[in-house]
Formats: sequence, structure tokens, C-alpha cells
Amino acid sequence: MRKLTFYAVTLFFILVPAAQADVDGIPSSATWYFHADFDAMRDGKASRGVYDWLDAEVFEEVRGEIGIDFDKEARSVTAFSGAGAGPVIILDGKISQDTRDKILALAAMDGELKTFKSSGKAYYFFDGGGDGEHGNGSIDVDIGSLEDEAYVSVAIKNKILITNTQEQMKTLLANNGKTKAPKNDKNALFVLRAERSLIQAGVQADEMEEDSDWDSKILRNTKQVALLMADLGERLGIEAQLVANEPDMANSLASVVRGLIGLTAFSDEMDEDVAAILQSTTVDVVGSVLKLSLSLDPDTVVSALED
Repeated sequence: MRKLTFYAVTLFFILVPAAQADVDGIPSSATWYFHADFDAMRDGKASRGVYDWLDAEVFEEVRGEIGIDFDKEARSVTAFSGAGAGPVIILDGKISQDTRDKILALAAMDGELKTFKSSGKAYYFFDGGGDGEHGNGSIDVDIGSLEDEAYVSVAIKNKILITNTQEQMKTLLANNGKTKAPKNDKNALFVLRAERSLIQAGVQADEMEEDSDWDSKILRNTKQVALLMADLGERLGIEAQLVANEPDMANSLASVVRGLIGLTAFSDEMDEDVAAILQSTTVDVVGSVLKLSLSLDPDTVVSALED
């Protein structure tokens, strides 16, 4: 099955568990979201190595496959999905005419360019069911329902919009590529923030895959999870917050984490990097919210990505 190859950029977020306004635009109906600020990663001291990995492992494959250079053109990417609505991806950057032309060529790969218009702006249909191969290889990216069909628009300056349904695309085009997010919606996913945010992500716990392991029991007692990676100058900061169903569950989970940290002092077999990560982790509980914070050497993060 032919994939929409430029979706390869989202591989980065599968492997790594802003413009701030873009994150504020996550709709309250979203069941998951992620946002990455590529400009902040390029300019940061601790984050530069992570960005170089991203460029070499993901962007390079896109360059070789379809000739689009996200290193030069992408500033940030935001993605989210509502319950039963399928994903939306908004890529912001210095989108060149050459890139726009290549996206249209991809849309016409099956011999027909299916063009639509909404709010005076054009968008195109991608059929994910074709078997054609193109470029120097094939990027096998699983992004759920976008593999079957998607709609793409380059009509808004400096943005590439990708949606699963026409209704999603029409809504984005009507709002010039922005989403409307009601303020103070108690059901909305929360967003962690920092002065130099690199990656922000959140998910409703019932959207995460469960298995028979102990972590599935945690998910059954959890409402949502949020993650943040930030540049701290010399080190990368990681923060995770888990909203439990009850304060007692949050305290129980905190005890488990503290116990694991304590056990590192008695383990001769534990990997030194893993032990260092656990020992640098701080654990805090406020009400039903469990907060985990740690700072990592950038080389440790890059090494984990490469493995």
C-alpha cells in the first residue's frame, strides 16, 4: 500500500515519549496531541544533538524519498485527534513553491488530481490504497486512518495541512489553519509548559494500548498523561504528569516509583545510564496528579534514540 511519504516526520514522536499559540489551539475534544518546535531544537544547546538525530534519521529519508527538505523548511509540527475523528497534522514553516508542487505531484500519483475547495482555498485528496512506488525507496509509516485516505492543503501561507476527513479540512481552512480551543474546559487534555519547550504531548489514558503487564493496571486507574521535553542549557529536562482517578492511586504510584529509585542503590546488574536516570528523578504528588521530573545529559538521550 502506498504511504503518504511526507508523514515520515511523525516517526520522531513515536520514538520520543512551540509556537506556544499552536499548543493552545489543541481542541478540547482531542484524545491525544503532540507538538514539536524544530526552531527551538535547532537553536538550543542541549537539544542540538537530538535535532541532528532527527535530521539524519527522519528528515534525510524524506529528502531522499520525495525531495522535500524539512531541515530548511519546517519550523514546527502539531498533531492531534478527536474521538473517532482521525488525526490532523499541521506543519508550519517556510514552505517553498517547490515543496507545494511536489505535494500536488504526490496527490496526482494515481493519475488524477482530485481537487476540492472550501472557504476559497483548495485542498486535495490522497488515496492511501494505491500500490505505486516512487522515489528511491518506500517509507513505511503507520499513522492509522491516514493510510487509507487523507486530505492535504497548501493554500495557507507557510502551512501544510493534513486531515483524515473533509470536515476537518473545511474547519481548518475556514479558520486559516488554526483550531479553536475553548478556555477552561475541564474535560480537555492539559499541556505542560516550559520557557524553552521542545516537545509537548498528551493522551487520554483509554487511548493507550493495554496488555497484561503491570503498566496496564496503572492505565486503568489513570485519566490522562502529559509529557514535556525542554532545553535547560546544559541538559535536557523531561517532565511527565499523570492524572489518576483518585488521590490514593496517585500516592500509590508515587510509592512504586520511589521504590524503584531506592532499589538502584542495591543493584549491581542495572545499566549505569538507567540507574543515573532513576536516581535523578524527582517524584511529587498533588491531589490526584503524579509528577515526575528529571534532567538528562543530551548524549544519553541521543544514545537511547540510536538504540
